[in-house]
Amino acid sequence: MDHAFWHDRWQRGDVGFHQSSVHDQLQRTWPKLAVQTGSSVFVPLAGKSLDMAWLAQQSHRVIGVELSEIAVGEFFSEAALTPTIVQTPSFLVFSAGPFTIYCGDIFDLTAQHLADVTALYDRAALIALPDHLRQRYVDHLTHLLAPDSQVLLIAIDYPIGEMEGPPFAVPFEEVHQLYAPAFDIDVIEIRDGLAHSDNLKKRGITRLEETVYRLRRRA
Repeated sequence: MDHAFWHDRWQRGDVGFHQSSVHDQLQRTWPKLAVQTGSSVFVPLAGKSLDMAWLAQQSHRVIGVELSEIAVGEFFSEAALTPTIVQTPSFLVFSAGPFTIYCGDIFDLTAQHLADVTALYDRAALIALPDHLRQRYVDHLTHLLAPDSQVLLIAIDYPIGEMEGPPFAVPFEEVHQLYAPAFDIDVIEIRDGLAHSDNLKKRGITRLEETVYRLRRRA
C-alpha cells in the first residue's frame, strides 16, 4: 500500500472511508481533553474530513496533512473557502481561515511544522496504515509532538480474516505496544461499532469494536 493506492482511490472517488457527518465520538469525547481555546490541533491523513470543520468551530486552529491534492481541494471547496496555496520543498500548503493543510507525505513533516500544536485528533490515520508502517507512524508522532501534547485516538478491532483493510484492526494490545513507551494511555469509551457503520457491516464484519483513547505525551 503506497502513495499510488491512495491517489487512485481519490481519483476514482472510491472514498467509502469518508464520513458525511461529524464523528459523534469526537463530539462526545473531545471535551474530556480540555484543550485550550485557540490552540492548534493536528489532524494526520486528514482527507476532507468534516471533523476538521467541527474542531475549528470549537475555536481551534486546525493543521492537517493529506497526500491527495484532490481531497484537500474538495475540503476547501465544500467549506466555501478559497485557500492561499504555497509550494514549499516538501509540501503544497493550503491555508484559509483557521485551516492549514500540508499536501504531501506525513513523514516529511518536522516538529517545526507543528510547533504550535498542543493536541492531535486521529480517527482515520493509524487504522489506515498497514502493520509495517504503524510503528514508523507512531515513532514519527513521538518526535513531532511536544511533551504534554494530547491525542484523541479512535481505533477499531475486528476478527482477523473477516476483512482486508484498510481500515485495519488495531486492538488494545497493539495500541499499548505502540504508544506506551512515550505516552500515558487512558481508555475513554468502548462501543459496538457495527451499530454505527453500515459500510463495514456490508463487508462481512461480524464484530466491530471502536475504542476512544486519550493519550498524553510524556516529557
